[in-house]
Order: sequence, then structure tokens, then C-alpha cells
Amino acid sequence: MSVVPLSFPAFIATKITDSDGKVRVDRGPGTFQASDLPAGELTVRVHWSGVNYKDALATLADGGVARLPALVPGVDLAGTVVDIAGDAGGFSVGQEVMAHGYDIGVARHGGYAQYARIPSQWAMAVPAGLSARDAMLIGTAGFTAAASVHALESRGLRADTGPILVTGASGGVGSAAVSMMARRGYTVAASTGKADMAQELRDLGATEILSREDVSAAGRPLDKERWAAVVDCVGGDTLAYALRSLRYGGAVAASGLTGGTALTTTVLPFILRGVALLGIDSVQLDMTTRREIWFRCAADLRPHLDPSMVTEVDLQGLDAALTTVRAGDARGRFLVRLAD
Repeated sequence: MSVVPLSFPAFIATKITDSDGKVRVDRGPGTFQASDLPAGELTVRVHWSGVNYKDALATLADGGVARLPALVPGVDLAGTVVDIAGDAGGFSVGQEVMAHGYDIGVARHGGYAQYARIPSQWAMAVPAGLSARDAMLIGTAGFTAAASVHALESRGLRADTGPILVTGASGGVGSAAVSMMARRGYTVAASTGKADMAQELRDLGATEILSREDVSAAGRPLDKERWAAVVDCVGGDTLAYALRSLRYGGAVAASGLTGGTALTTTVLPFILRGVALLGIDSVQLDMTTRREIWFRCAADLRPHLDPSMVTEVDLQGLDAALTTVRAGDARGRFLVRLAD
């Protein structure tokens, strides 16, 4: 007898073509059939998932993310292995595992269901010192922040190099980056479009709060040298500002696009100040580096997020959370509770 019930609760986004040819998405809680789970070695009883900007895009007709007509979104998940088929990759039934990126929640069903099935090579054990909830509290957003710090430090950045700027600091990636870098001794400035978030960001360790306008206004090809490095979670004009205001030899770790995908800049920061633009990808990153970063998330890069910046939702509350994230109005991190 299968350990997975024939059907179980899930949040499903279904593309529908109206009679006039217009495509829309019907999304919300529903019932998912176990027979529709994709192939994979590990079947996981999902306990927790997160709400990311990519998840919101996956539930929109024009989001450009979902590659299934009826998709269970959720690009990250953590839970317990309940069944194994084929090569388990060293995993065992009852083990706590986590997975994110690859095709999860995009081209195969993701974390917004009580059960998920994934290839064993996409999974990793929840690191010692973290629970499944901790792992998803960090989630794809926190991992992206940690990957940004890891990339900058691998290039030579240290706490005494100079001040750091984190843009989009009130979001999931930004707030985690502020916390991580402050706890490692960096002097961190945080920019946000939400003035009422200033105290929360100071509580996370930011020593200076900048407005969205401070870091996105058009300027000269080169501004005054200010930042030793930037963790940019916004893109667009904000990324252009980051590049032109870096100190000599500085770098931007870029992971966001809420400010737009277009980048209007010049070659001057690169050829006159020797700066670097580091792209941060949490989707296809190799598992060796992925594990290394997650081990750091359980240790020196473990962020502190005030409980007031964490909102738990169930499948019924997920629609509103996705709307909030898509609108750029999120405060901290949304956590999806799928455990009993």
C-alpha cells in the first residue's frame, strides 16, 4: 500500500483560455491526485515552503515562469522522506530533507502541496543545527542572500574593506542579507521604499537607512566612490546606481529584478574603477557549492529575522501572500505551513 494518499490538499495554478482567446490563471487551494506526481526517487511529506517573487510570477498568465498548464507552485520545500524509488542517493525514509531551484515549482510540481516527488540529486539533508522550518524560514530568499555574501567574500571582501549597501532591504533576500552581513561585522546601509521599515532594519543591524529614491535617481556615469560592495535585490536603475557608486575594485552581487530587467549604464565603472558585477543564481547552482552555502546558513551566515518579519500562512492564506509579494509590499518573509 502506498504511503501517499490517493489525493491530498494543494495550491494549484491552472491556465485557462477563455472563449475570446484570452489566457487567465485560476489559482487557489484544491485537491491534487497522487497519480499526477512526477517521476523521482524521493517522495517527501512537505512540512514547510516559502513565498518568493518567482512563485508569484508562476501564478500569473503573463508571469513567464510556469511551464505546466496546471502547476503546484513553490520553488522550495522541506519535509520528511516517506518513500524511495530507485537510487536513493544515500537518503533514507524518515530523513528530513530540503530542495529548491532546478525545475521545482516551475516545470514540475513544487512545495505548495502536502506531498512532493523530486529527483534525489536535487535534494540535500537539512543541515545540522536547522529544523525543516528553519530551513524554509531561510528558504530560497535567505539562500540567495547567503550566496551573495559568499560570492563577495570569495572575491576578497572583508568586514574592514568598507561600508556595504543592501538594496530592496525590506524584502526576503534583502532583510536576510542585512542580518547576515551585520552579524559578520560589516557596516551595512539598507535602502527600502518602505519608510515604516526603518526600525526593523536597524534592529537587524543596518546603521543607515536610505530611501528608494536615494539609490535610483539618474546620475553621472560615475558617482562619488562610496560602497565597498552592494547586494542588489532590485535591478533596473538601482543596479545602475550601485555600479556607478562602488569604490575602486568593489563588486555588486545582483539577484533581483523587481525594479526592472533593463540596465542602463556605461562601461566607465568597469574600466576606470575595476568593479565587478556578480550574477547570483539559486536555481542551477551546483550541489557542492549549494551545500557549502547551506552549511554557512546554519553557522556564520545564519540570519536573525525578528518574529514580526515572519508571517506564517496555510494554503487558504497563500493567495493573499502571493499578491503581496508580487506587488512588492512584503515585509520580511512569508512561510507556508503544510504540516499537520
